[in-house]
Amino acid sequence: MKVHEYQAKDVLRRFGVAVPHGGSATTPAEAVEVARTLPGPVWVVKAQVHAGGRGKGRFRGEVSEDVLDRVLKGEDGVPGRGGVRLARSLEEVGGHAEAMLGRTLVTKQTGGSGVRVRRVYVEQGCAIARELYLAALLDRSRSQVVVMASTEGGTEIEEVAAHHPERIHKVWVDPAVGFAAFQARQLGFALGLAGGSLASFQRLVTGLVAAYHGTDASLAEVNPLVITEAGDAIALDAKMTFDDNGLFRHPEIAALRDLLEEDPNEVEASKHDLNYIKLSGDIGCMVNGAGLAMATMDIIKLNGGEPANFLDVGGGATLERVAAGFRIITSDPAVRGILVNIFGGIMKCDVIAEGVLAAVAEVGLSVPLVVRLEGTNVERGRALIAESGLPVITADSMEDAAHKVVAAARAGRSAWPS
Repeated sequence: MKVHEYQAKDVLRRFGVAVPHGGSATTPAEAVEVARTLPGPVWVVKAQVHAGGRGKGRFRGEVSEDVLDRVLKGEDGVPGRGGVRLARSLEEVGGHAEAMLGRTLVTKQTGGSGVRVRRVYVEQGCAIARELYLAALLDRSRSQVVVMASTEGGTEIEEVAAHHPERIHKVWVDPAVGFAAFQARQLGFALGLAGGSLASFQRLVTGLVAAYHGTDASLAEVNPLVITEAGDAIALDAKMTFDDNGLFRHPEIAALRDLLEEDPNEVEASKHDLNYIKLSGDIGCMVNGAGLAMATMDIIKLNGGEPANFLDVGGGATLERVAAGFRIITSDPAVRGILVNIFGGIMKCDVIAEGVLAAVAEVGLSVPLVVRLEGTNVERGRALIAESGLPVITADSMEDAAHKVVAAARAGRSAWPS
């Protein structure tokens, strides 16, 4: 689960991480009132959306489509102002908020459709001497939390890893010992910090790791972490994501969820305990098991198609969950073909067939549907499909299924293969 910057900072503040004072607003007037409560004469107005690259993003309608294409490609030097703007007067605060609220922000991470800005965060300015990078996340290769720091603050860490990997410094947290004070100092020394700045950094990184563990986070990132001219380490920006499986332990975190920032289909899928992720292709997929789902997407791409989603109905899905998954897939206007690929173990093939047929009867079938079934009760499942009289394309293998669905999607309904 993702949260906004202002929410992440509230969480970090509770664990002793130093963050600038600020407040959120949903109207220009509210933004000005927030600014009045903060020290001036410089404030920062930030669009609050679940996407990175806000500063380099651009608002649809303010720039040409050509400029937006350059934004999506991550090209530097794109003219215009993005979703993070400095203000040197209360009038500018209100003007920036008005220019952002209700508009669509396009960044490298949002895709071409962009995201609507419904809230801004107004924050006090600070005198920046240095910009650094800091994050805590799980290193699955070592089954330990890794704390990463870099001198390249304000830059996407992927770019740093690609071009200057030697500038990324890492320490791993032993689960039996925890994050040690010497590790905080080790990172500080690697960043070239000393004196009061080193001590301030140690407090911040220790608080960040405590917040990561204390909230069942999957990522806690500060980019940039700034060293002020006074030598203080402050989290100027913050990003946190949380493990959905741990939210039952943190109702205060779960309450931060902003459904308006999530894909409507993903929200609907969560109501039925379905694992659904929207992708950019046009071949809808319904599969049981994450590994089989990944293999299905791979073989679709191998046959020249692009998956429109990841949808794992799980090993013990009910008829109702299968029908819900099918409805979610068909509600995506980008979908031009659907592949149902089921290996019946715990999940029985006839249950899948009944769920798909029930959903087809409810919502109709306007795009080609290919079904491949193997495993428990497979003959009964195939018989149900054959007896339904619906224009369902059956397949004998994954390769056959992928080939048929890609061909059918490209040809259109009038040329569905048999």
